[in-house]
Amino acid sequence: MMTMNFSTRSWLTVSAISAALFLSACDTTRDETAKWTPEKIYAEAKEEAASGNYEKAAKLYERLEGRGAGTMLAQQAQIERAYLLWKSGEKAQALSTLERFIKLHPTSPAFDYALYLRGLINFNDDLGFLGGLSGQDLAERDQQAARDAYQSFKQLVEQFPQSAYADDARMRMNYIVNSLAAYEVHVARYYFRRGAYVAAVNRAKQTVQDFQQSPSTEEALFIMAQSYDRLGLAQLRDDAERVLKQNYPNTTLDVAGLGTSKKSRWWQLW
Repeated sequence: MMTMNFSTRSWLTVSAISAALFLSACDTTRDETAKWTPEKIYAEAKEEAASGNYEKAAKLYERLEGRGAGTMLAQQAQIERAYLLWKSGEKAQALSTLERFIKLHPTSPAFDYALYLRGLINFNDDLGFLGGLSGQDLAERDQQAARDAYQSFKQLVEQFPQSAYADDARMRMNYIVNSLAAYEVHVARYYFRRGAYVAAVNRAKQTVQDFQQSPSTEEALFIMAQSYDRLGLAQLRDDAERVLKQNYPNTTLDVAGLGTSKKSRWWQLW
């Protein structure tokens, strides 16, 4: 039988005590807010957020969601956590948090803000600073985020027309409509320049049908007329030209400069 001398037993005892102390310390760290009230957790989270410690603030809000489940304070924490996740660059997590809030709290006083924030996250994603710095035309970028933002803003203004966020949402909706119209014209222009005239007509027609009040409608009609002309469809060409001249009698577009007008792009007005 193996025996254990005194020094070995002492070493093991010390090790066990050290391990216990270490685990106890870890428990204390993990359980920092165990005795805090929901109000204290919220106050601490607000303070951390104000100091720019978004990650720590978001964790406190998350803890508050569980601690105060079913309370208005927990709902507020969920909304503010979504905002901080977005500001920290965690767009997917922010949207996921908002989707959960919207699903679980349809009667919350903050429901209109949740819709607005969801729209804002997608709106700013589509119009992010990288596109601006590179000089990239916003109409040339993927428009799915813009469509998602539009739907959120639309739901907001329809359900809460008197909301404090409704006017801003309407303005952003108009901006998005122009963006989507410009995107369709951008694609139509691409097809026209490559001789895909049927495809050019289809995309230009989509703009005319869906975005009649957009500044891009002028060029869409022009592309339609030119595409019909290249396809040898004289009657359709004349119809498109007639509509173009009726609505834009002073148009300066010409086939040689298709899509290269010197006018300011619509998005540069903002």
